[in-house]
Amino acid sequence: MRYLRRKLVFYLIAVWAAVTLNFLIPKLMKGNPVDAILAKTQNMTPMSADARHALEVQFGVTHDPIWKQYLQYLGNLAHGRLGLSVSYYPAPVSKVIEQSLPWTVALVGTATILAVLIGVGLGMLAGWRRGTWPDALIPSTTFLAAIPYFWLALVLLYLFGGLLHWLPLNSGYDVDTTAIGFNGPFIGSALYHGILPALSIVVASIAGWMLGMRNMMVSTMAEDYVVTAEAKGLRPARVMLQYAARNAVLPSVAGFAISLGFVVSGSIATEIVFSYPGVGTTLVAAVSNADYPLMQGLFLVIALSVLGANFIVDLLYAVIDPRTRQAA
Repeated sequence: MRYLRRKLVFYLIAVWAAVTLNFLIPKLMKGNPVDAILAKTQNMTPMSADARHALEVQFGVTHDPIWKQYLQYLGNLAHGRLGLSVSYYPAPVSKVIEQSLPWTVALVGTATILAVLIGVGLGMLAGWRRGTWPDALIPSTTFLAAIPYFWLALVLLYLFGGLLHWLPLNSGYDVDTTAIGFNGPFIGSALYHGILPALSIVVASIAGWMLGMRNMMVSTMAEDYVVTAEAKGLRPARVMLQYAARNAVLPSVAGFAISLGFVVSGSIATEIVFSYPGVGTTLVAAVSNADYPLMQGLFLVIALSVLGANFIVDLLYAVIDPRTRQAA
């Protein structure tokens, strides 16, 4: 319980700091959402003072003291109000994020989990049986990881989409699909379009997980408790899984927490190359259009997701390694 209380206090303070920074940083930038809207319509009829004031009210632009604006911001957050998007005006920021978030979570989340499971599994085998075929895979996977991310995506796109015509070139689903929702044809189309982007993420990231787990397995196998377990005549599979791998995987669990948290931010390079309708594409559009409310909303969601993922994995870490609870 003491460990849980300390973690709760730490993450509550971290959440408050993230929320506060998310409020303050846009205040330090020049301009405001109304200026961005006016910049888009500068070639049209000049906007009257009343119309500008109406826009300022919509976007929450005010000249109140900073502390009062901060309290208003916290109140809006408590009610789920993140403001209006400039890029998708008059759509609310929460609606824009709601539309793009599931695409990124499904794609990057699935690809990250697959990369971790495959990489950690192969790394465990490579460390347990050095010199075998899993160990020989490491140089090739490291070479693929060294290739620039967008370049690897373009190569896979050209090979499987342009040359072999096995997979679609872009988008998150077939543009001819009319019934968008939780139905068989749409889900099948989304899965089909997601194969190539997911493959590029898995191929690019599997090497790090594999190499890290392999090195930890080699180091753990020299520990006294592993040598003792082998001397007792325990089955090799039990020694590998319950003694060596269980302790060797701990750094990978911490790394998985960070990766899982950043799933929400998406893989910007992949989403841009494949024109995938996720958070990464939305974030690039927000930056290009000086859409401060949307950027603010996206950064907040990303920060909270990273903190939430780390909190969950901290709890999982305490279950895997009881020494963590004892140290706390």
